[in-house]
Amino acid sequence: MEQVIVTHRNTDFDAMASLICASILYPEATPILSRAVNANVKAFLSIHKDIFETIFWDDIDPDRVRRLIVVDVNRWNRLGRAQALRDKSDLDIVLWDHHAPPGDIAAGWQCQEPMGAVITLMLRKLIADDRPLSPMQATLFLAGLYEDTGSLLFPATRPEDARAAAFLLEKGADLAIVGNLLRPAYGEKQKDILFNMLQETRRETINGYSISFNRQRTKGHVGGLSVVVNMYRQILNVDAAFGIFSNKDDRCMVIGRSAVEALDLGAVMRRLGGGGHPAAGSAMLKSANPEAIEGMIRDLIQGNQQASVQISDLMSFPVTAVPPDIPMKEAAMILREKGCTGMPVVDSDGRILGIISRRDFAKLRQDRQYDAPVKAFMSANVVTIEPDISPMQAVRLMIRHDIGRLPVVEDGRLIGIITRSDAMTYFYDLLPS
Repeated sequence: MEQVIVTHRNTDFDAMASLICASILYPEATPILSRAVNANVKAFLSIHKDIFETIFWDDIDPDRVRRLIVVDVNRWNRLGRAQALRDKSDLDIVLWDHHAPPGDIAAGWQCQEPMGAVITLMLRKLIADDRPLSPMQATLFLAGLYEDTGSLLFPATRPEDARAAAFLLEKGADLAIVGNLLRPAYGEKQKDILFNMLQETRRETINGYSISFNRQRTKGHVGGLSVVVNMYRQILNVDAAFGIFSNKDDRCMVIGRSAVEALDLGAVMRRLGGGGHPAAGSAMLKSANPEAIEGMIRDLIQGNQQASVQISDLMSFPVTAVPPDIPMKEAAMILREKGCTGMPVVDSDGRILGIISRRDFAKLRQDRQYDAPVKAFMSANVVTIEPDISPMQAVRLMIRHDIGRLPVVEDGRLIGIITRSDAMTYFYDLLPS
């Protein structure tokens, strides 16, 4: 045996799909599966092992391996027993991966691009080479693609992922089977852990993002913890959640789930020796204190977020504002001249008192009311935001309160304003050419 295909431990469907796809692209290579696989993948293999043939590391002689094809991972420490080949001088390495940044596997040839799923990258070559694909293979590949992109909903999803999904559906991928394959492995053990986590919820805000850390002691092996952490995050409705699970052997499994791309959990977990994607990541640490791990993650997030975009980067300033005693007719004239739909009302110290908008002029029924001061018609219930908050938080406030602008305040004083169009310009990259 001279050519083998390997992927990371705790193999998920994207890794499994990539392993099988690599065996199509490199028919002379043998796919090797880790004994540590995702619970859903294990259930899948129990039925389909005769269709998708793989072997274990025990079945090969490492000395005979001349070519190593690595999929869905770029770091040696995530390859399990395949790390034994790390110092092999005559080893030809081929790498397929969609994680960033590059890891420590020095490949002679590689395809490494940011993509929602690595199977998308491999399908590019499979299509170019006009390789045949069975409906069962297409179904497995679609399961891998959907798992890593959250059915094309994760922020890391790229247009090519969607085109790859369409290709697989054209090749006979069965969505009903995919739905069954991706059904969470959620039983009594997982339910008990989630219950305990919900009894001990803690939230905190880091640079405008809501985050929850939860430390739990587990007994024996518990699968499906990523499902538990994801459910925990959704129930708490936080931007990111981290579960730190320790056992009697002082091993800590750290699992993170995020709904915000700026909180790149893959980058955080790589610093802990693990890996992942912007929306999901994990790491296994030995002889580690759970409380210390939490502190490390917090420090990493704070460092990661200092370079992220904040409201202060997007807000407009100086702000067109009016005093509370200005007549409504003058305020209307300013709104027309400036072409804006609303503006803050501030006192002589720059403290915000209210907002006067075009909506408020609908309250005027008589001509003499145009001579009344804006303080008589302004909206005094002002929703404001601080400059170090994230654009996503600003959008959430606008949606929740059905408003088109947020005054930015610091130490109680108005320093800028962010509008709905400012936020959309940022999120959709609608910058002027």
